[in-house]
Amino acid sequence: MTRAEWESLCDGCGKCCLHKLEDEDTGKVHYTNVACRMLNTGTCRCKDYDDRKRYVPDCVQLTAAAVGELKWLPTTCAYRLLAEGKDLPWWHPLVSGDPNTVHDAGISVRARCIPENRAGPLDHHIVTWPE
Repeated sequence: MTRAEWESLCDGCGKCCLHKLEDEDTGKVHYTNVACRMLNTGTCRCKDYDDRKRYVPDCVQLTAAAVGELKWLPTTCAYRLLAEGKDLPWWHPLVSGDPNTVHDAGISVRARCIPENRAGPLDHHIVTWPE
């Protein structure tokens, strides 16, 4: 798969760009509604994808090898779905032909998250809706 083909698997939901908290005792990952500073909360795309690690050094680069290790990837994530041998859902832009179906279907974080500079303590923002 070329880099462009790999990148096209991203549905633009923005869920992986939400801050997450891991319970040290159980390992359970809790999503928050707090978006990474680089996420454009309207488009649900990174503001500077190619140079994002300069601003967010711990931003995870999704690779085919890494996908199986990243248990925090949302169950709707195309990378995860394909790694699990599942089909892409109807709202995925590669299936629908429309980049807005991910938003129309209510899958994205659009209008559901806040920028990290307005959030305060992350544990005040734990949500259950990404899954």
